[in-house]
Amino acid sequence: MEFTDAEVDRYARHLVLREIGGPGQQKLKAARVLIVGAGGLGSPAALYLAAAGVGQITLVDPDRVSLSNLQRQILFADSDVGRPKTEAARDRLGDLNSHVEVIACDQALTPETAAGLLVGQNLVLDGCDNFETRFAVSDACLAACIPLVSGAIGRWTGQVGVFNGAPCYRCLVPDLPPDAETCQAVGVVGALAGVIGSMMALEAIKLITGAGRPLTGRLLILDALAAETRTVAVGPDPACSSCGQS
Repeated sequence: MEFTDAEVDRYARHLVLREIGGPGQQKLKAARVLIVGAGGLGSPAALYLAAAGVGQITLVDPDRVSLSNLQRQILFADSDVGRPKTEAARDRLGDLNSHVEVIACDQALTPETAAGLLVGQNLVLDGCDNFETRFAVSDACLAACIPLVSGAIGRWTGQVGVFNGAPCYRCLVPDLPPDAETCQAVGVVGALAGVIGSMMALEAIKLITGAGRPLTGRLLILDALAAETRTVAVGPDPACSSCGQS
């Protein structure tokens, strides 16, 4: 896969990295990544993956931009309020890097639509804001043998992990938590979305290029108020309804 002179200049800082270099950048250019949710986490993740030169990015989100989104969803501006998020995101990412193909899917990912949306994808990033969608994404990725980068935030705490087979996301969260809270109800500091979304993009770049040690089977948890992080292992659950063996 050849690079134009403009691409060589654009990706120069990647090309000199031993862990990426020309072969890694070619893998990025050939990659097809699906991002579920173009909100607080999907915004920085999409921006950095587009900047990194991922060849095709598909954004799935049924929502429209609202004024309250702009506190943390950095893909959008005042002029985007009322527009479909995926449409506004496609325009913004196209302005950032014209070498990247951006596909906008203005629809919800459900158990019925998930398999079709994952066809042809190499990697999935889940930055959605509800457990029903998270379960549908996890089940579909497991069935299609596609790695999943999952991120979540609330208040001042965020987490990111990688699931590739067993353990799957349902090993971490088997069922809908009875005390599940939304960012709308409890709030979230805007910059936290940037940190976790950027970490999701970083894990995606590592997975695509083969650089370093991804967070596969591990969960990185950030306490932004205390400025502390910890990483915990996520083991396979033999009783998991998705990947477990009865």
